[in-house]
Amino acid sequence: MADIGGGFGIGAGTAAGGAAGGAAGIGVGPYAELTFDSEGDVDRATQGAVARMEATDVLVFAHGWNSDRSTATRLYDRFFAPFPGLVGSGVRLGYVGVVWPSMRFSDEPIPDFDTPGALAEPGFGTALDPLTRRALGEFWPEREAELDRVAELLEERPESAAAFIEFGALVRELAGVDAVPAAAAPAVPALFTDDVLEVCRALSRALAAAGAPADGVGDPSLAVGGALRGLWGGAKELLRQATYYKMKKRAGVVGERGLGPVLAQLAGDRPALRFHLIGHSFGARVVSFALRAVPDGARYVKSVTLLQGAFSHYAFADRLPHDRSTGGALRGLQRRVDGPVVACHSPHDSALGLFYPLASRMAGDSAGVLGLGERWGAIGHDGVQAVPGAPRLSLATALREGVPAAGCVSVDAGSVVRRGGAPSGAHSDICHEELARVVVTAGRMGR
Repeated sequence: MADIGGGFGIGAGTAAGGAAGGAAGIGVGPYAELTFDSEGDVDRATQGAVARMEATDVLVFAHGWNSDRSTATRLYDRFFAPFPGLVGSGVRLGYVGVVWPSMRFSDEPIPDFDTPGALAEPGFGTALDPLTRRALGEFWPEREAELDRVAELLEERPESAAAFIEFGALVRELAGVDAVPAAAAPAVPALFTDDVLEVCRALSRALAAAGAPADGVGDPSLAVGGALRGLWGGAKELLRQATYYKMKKRAGVVGERGLGPVLAQLAGDRPALRFHLIGHSFGARVVSFALRAVPDGARYVKSVTLLQGAFSHYAFADRLPHDRSTGGALRGLQRRVDGPVVACHSPHDSALGLFYPLASRMAGDSAGVLGLGERWGAIGHDGVQAVPGAPRLSLATALREGVPAAGCVSVDAGSVVRRGGAPSGAHSDICHEELARVVVTAGRMGR
C-alpha cells in the first residue's frame, strides 16, 4: 500500500462510524469513512464499518482537493446536515465519506469555512506560505530538494528567462511529465510542453481575469525579453496546476481501482443496499470512474450527483464533436446507474471556467475550429455535452419538477454556487440545502 499524503494516513484517527452520529465530528449517523491511498488500496477496517451499516440508502461522498482529513470531515458534516429532514419515512440513510490523498493551496478559501486570506498568511504574494509548502511536501514526499528550489524561485522572482526555464523543468518533474514515454507525449497537456514564459503569461492573464490580488499577479502584458518579474504569479499558478494534474490522474485510479471494487463487494454482501454517489471537484472524477467497476446489469448504484466536477464535459459522450472516431473516457457508463447522473455546474467557478481549459489543452493542439473552453471545458462549468437527449435544467426547475429517472442531466446551480475568492471562485461553494435536495431528488428518496 502506498503512502497516503496530505495527512490522510491510516493511523491518523480514521473514524469507524457512529451508530447515532457524531463520529469524527459528523452530526448525522450512522457515519463511516472509506480511506484509500494513492494507488486505490482501501483500509479494510473502514470498509468493514460501511458493511455493518444499518441503512436502506447509503450516501457516498468523495471530496475534491483538501489539505487534510479534518477539512474533508468538516465538508461532509456541513453537506450531510440537511438530509435527515429531506428524506421519506421509509428511507434509513447511511453516510460515507471517501478520504483519498489530495491537497489544496491555502489561498483557495472554502466559503463558510474560510475567508479569503484566512489560511494563507498575508504578504506572501507569489511566495509559498508555510501551510502550502508543508502540504506540497506531504503531497510529493521525497521531493524536498525540488520543492525547496521551486519555493526559492517563487520568493525571489528573478527577472531571468533562465530562471523560468529552470522552474518549468522542476514543475514538469514534479508532475511526472518528464517520465511520460515518447509515444504518450501528445497526451501531455500543453501547459507542461509549451514555452514556459508563454504559459506563465497566459496563466497570469487568467489570474487577473479571476480577480487575483495584484501583488500575486504582476503585469501579465510584459513582453518576452523585458521585465519578467510580473510573470511569477503565473509561475505559481503553473505549480498549482501541476498538483491538479497529479490529483486528476490519482482520482481516476482511486475511483476505478478503489471505490468501484469496494462498492461491488459491499453490494455483493448486502444486495439490498442502495448507493448514491456524490463527488465534488476531483471527487466527482473519483465517483464517476468507480462506474467502470460496476458490472453490466448491476443495479446497486441508484444515482450519481456531480458537484462542480473537474473532468471533461465530453466524458460521457459516445462520440466527440472534434473526433467522431472516439468517445469520452466514461462513454456510456451512465447506463450502469439505475437512476440519473446529475451534473451540477456554475458559471461562477473560475477554477473550471478559466483554468481547466488552459490546463486540459493537449500538446500540439490549438483547439482548432472549436474554442478553447468549448473543446476542453469541464463538466462542472457548463454541464454534460455531446450526449443526445440529455436535458439542461435550472436548479429551480430541477427542485420543482424533479430530474429524469435515468441518463445524464445538467443542472445550472449558479443561483447558489456563486461565492468564493480568486483564484478558484465559487468552485468550493457547495454546502447548500438546495444541492442536498438535488441528491434526494436524483435518488428518489424524498418525502
